[in-house]
Amino acid sequence: MPIMVVSQIEEPDMVVVLDHTLLRDPDVVSGLRPGGWLVVNCRKSPGQLNVEGKFNIATVDATGICRELGLIVGGLVIVNTAMLGAVLRASGLVDLANLNKPIRDRFSKRAADLNLAAVEKTYKETIIEKTR
Repeated sequence: MPIMVVSQIEEPDMVVVLDHTLLRDPDVVSGLRPGGWLVVNCRKSPGQLNVEGKFNIATVDATGICRELGLIVGGLVIVNTAMLGAVLRASGLVDLANLNKPIRDRFSKRAADLNLAAVEKTYKETIIEKTR
């Protein structure tokens, strides 16, 4: 069932950042609940991020992974589906295997294969740092 409520989220349990340069704005993590998750697409480890807060941090180089796999559309590296691997690794919300059917239902065979490979690789390569 789709989410039908459109409103501001002031105290998220998780913030997923697809472009690490957005972390220059402190509002990106403002309101992130203590013990929540900041999941970032970057080449840095969680300890190198220069963000303050009582939340867990997960990082992965999804851009590098997707570039390596050829997930490029119109010259842009597409990381959004790949970042699901990092979200699942950090949160444990669902098993990685549960993404297979929705991704295969959404994409062509070739695109599904590439996206699933990206999700699996980001899952494996995600670096986790629990709340300090």
